[in-house]
Amino acid sequence: MPHGSDAYRAAEAEMAIPPVSQRGRTNQNPPGIGFWALVAEDFRTHERRLFEQGFWAVFVHRFGNWRMGQRKIVRAPATLVYNILFKLVEWFCGISLWYTVKLGRRVRIWHHSGIVISARAIGDDTQIRQNTTMGVRNARHLQEIPIVAAGADIGAGAILVGAVYIGKGARIGGNALVLTDVPDGAIAMGNPAQIVSYGKVP
Repeated sequence: MPHGSDAYRAAEAEMAIPPVSQRGRTNQNPPGIGFWALVAEDFRTHERRLFEQGFWAVFVHRFGNWRMGQRKIVRAPATLVYNILFKLVEWFCGISLWYTVKLGRRVRIWHHSGIVISARAIGDDTQIRQNTTMGVRNARHLQEIPIVAAGADIGAGAILVGAVYIGKGARIGGNALVLTDVPDGAIAMGNPAQIVSYGKVP
């Protein structure tokens, strides 16, 4: 059975998200830009702050994807390095961002700590703040995780769980619990989150 709403499934196609069974098997860094150019763009996105925790989380994510496009002789040691770096980012930055998330360009992770990101995909120019959680709703539906479209703004402490679609330019209020889709340009707040405003996509 397909997961998610019509909007969720449409986003899978529009964002070229791999099937759940294929997650993590190929390099899913954004196309049309080299690895180091992508890292430089991420550095600028994080205001050129070398010790910005979000930058390091994104860097390790990009590296984890880059290695999947390499020959096995390179991929094996790179995987060891990736696993070590991933744990260091978790321990010292408080950010868990798995390489299996299809991450767009210019994604900004503000502040640090308590951030767990296990989504199908996150679109370009998305803003993510501290204590955000994205993942499964319960242990019986481990394949159902969110899709966040381009330009979304996720408030501090927000929780997005299950096969939900966060639309283009949508805004999620602080500490919101999102269990259903949020349309493009809408604002959702509360626990459980409710749509409080419908707007145009920026």
